[in-house]
Amino acid sequence: MGVLCDPHTLRFASYNIRKAKGLDQKRDPRRTLQVINRLEADVVALQEADKRLGARHSALPRNLIEAETGFDVLPVANNDVSLGWHGNAVLLRKGITVKNVERIDLPGMEPRGAVRFELDLAKPVVVIGTHLGLLRKHRRRQLELLAKSISTASDAIILGDLNEWSHDRGQEPLAGAFTVLSPGRTYHAARPIAALDRIAHTVDITVTSAGVEQGKLARRASDHLPVWADMRLPIAA
Repeated sequence: MGVLCDPHTLRFASYNIRKAKGLDQKRDPRRTLQVINRLEADVVALQEADKRLGARHSALPRNLIEAETGFDVLPVANNDVSLGWHGNAVLLRKGITVKNVERIDLPGMEPRGAVRFELDLAKPVVVIGTHLGLLRKHRRRQLELLAKSISTASDAIILGDLNEWSHDRGQEPLAGAFTVLSPGRTYHAARPIAALDRIAHTVDITVTSAGVEQGKLARRASDHLPVWADMRLPIAA
């Protein structure tokens, strides 16, 4: 990773890492981090970053992140062993500063959550990483809550596994204020048929490029492929 040159042109990514368990059924955090490094992103929202049971230990050891990447971990965990909140974690390229970090509980039958923070720029940008539920009626309620957590005057980006198989249904709560970007099919990684992983952004944010990481390693490291988008963020007048 190079030096952060322009804080208003950043690459955002989202990756459901399946607790670092690959399609070979081996848990290999080093392989997961290699895929993440290949994204060359500045902000990476992770889903399923923590194991499900007990104290929810991180699937990616912090010392390995420090040793093998150029990322800092967003301080969102509420214990000493997890990386994230409800499995949602965020990696930030070193040199990026943030403020107003929050954990959000989401409504629904399953325990779901999101993490919210602001990029500390002259004109702050709200960023949310999330993993939505399996039922569409719950996903709609979850998106409604996330949309309401963002001021109408704020620029914002939502990154995550939205778990929505449809291209034109289920994301109505974002209509009007957000454009929902689907860079491509991400699930199942061995044979992608569904675009479950998406990036939503408000109108003043410009997407200059976007895609899905489809390298050989990414096709083995998780059951999801990662998505990314290069974004030009608003500059304060």
